[in-house]
Amino acid sequence: MGGVSTAERDRVPKQDRSRATRQRLLEAAVACLAEHGWAGSTVAVVAERAGVSRGAAQHHFPTREDLFTAAVEYVAEERSTALRALFPDGAADRRAVVCALVDLYTGPLFRAALHLWVAACDEDQLRPRVTELEARVGRETHRIAVELLGADESRPGVRETVQGLLDMARGLGLANLLTDDTARRERVVAQWAALLEDALG
Repeated sequence: MGGVSTAERDRVPKQDRSRATRQRLLEAAVACLAEHGWAGSTVAVVAERAGVSRGAAQHHFPTREDLFTAAVEYVAEERSTALRALFPDGAADRRAVVCALVDLYTGPLFRAALHLWVAACDEDQLRPRVTELEARVGRETHRIAVELLGADESRPGVRETVQGLLDMARGLGLANLLTDDTARRERVVAQWAALLEDALG
């Protein structure tokens, strides 16, 4: 009977450590991007914040572009999961759904993503990756919104109404970057929820 080799015993914990290191790097990258913008977010800064060596960071993410696009994608996926978890039974109270969708655009993820968009305007290597990432995140957010709102997209205008909601939420997120826009945002959310009841039936 052959025993389990030391290498086999060590493999799972090593994989777990590697996964944990990768996650710390991704979370640190998003936090750095949200706080310092693209110019102030180097691989070295992120590695220090994550508590890992620069070499370990580059092992997981060979380039700066790899690190930051992966970071925003990772947190976007986490936020999608969290949004679904708020409404585990699917279609829900529309005002609550509108509030949750608007919240997606007023936190550190949106701030980080915005810095990535601005950087992508000037960085030729980054632009196609960010464009593809945003298209994927946008499609997923739209799909979740349709599901949670119980929207029937076979009806004329419904798809555009849901997309308008997401565009409005993004606009509120932009407004919130400069000042605390909470009071106005609550009134706008209430109005959009009422409009959706009429538009979606």
